[in-house]
Amino acid sequence: MFKTGDKIQRGAEEARDDARPAWLRPWTEHEQRATMLRSFEHSLIPGLLQTEAYTRALLRNCRLPDDVIERTVQVRRERQAATVDRPKPPMLSALIGEAALGYGPADVMREQLTHLVEASRRPQVQILVVPRTAGLHPGLAGAFVLATLPLRHRSVYLDDQLRGRTVTDGADVDELERSWEIVRGLALPVNLSQDLITKAINDYH
Repeated sequence: MFKTGDKIQRGAEEARDDARPAWLRPWTEHEQRATMLRSFEHSLIPGLLQTEAYTRALLRNCRLPDDVIERTVQVRRERQAATVDRPKPPMLSALIGEAALGYGPADVMREQLTHLVEASRRPQVQILVVPRTAGLHPGLAGAFVLATLPLRHRSVYLDDQLRGRTVTDGADVDELERSWEIVRGLALPVNLSQDLITKAINDYH
């Protein structure tokens, strides 16, 4: 009718196939363009570094329906493919609270922590553990990810119990960068972080 060939039909099919929630789409587009990603998680493994088994175990314990779990796993897999697993990945610097190394079924956590160690050997991935002895710090207010985009543009992803949101206001991004740097200063160096993760793997045996 509109002389567009199959463009509208293909667009409708793509929309149906896009499992991402509408609120997540702006952030995933930033992830795909990012030259650097800096994340902080206190009690969970960051999504871009999660194994499928870890993601499923986490979502099952949230008592979510199977179709929601599978859709979320699909989205997470696609995000990993578009960022850390793409041919020219961004630099990923992940701060992970030590507590995150101790939550989960033994078989799932052995695989997940082994994956962290293997990922940390990639030249574009830096994993730093924030020890329990770090005490109170601004990161405890919640998880977040900072994205550095081309031409030095920046954005932040903030997560909560219901949904995440993308923040681009310069003053807000500055404040969260400040928080990240404070927590970064409390983290263990790369080699000691790997040692702590390896110890956690052995503790699950």
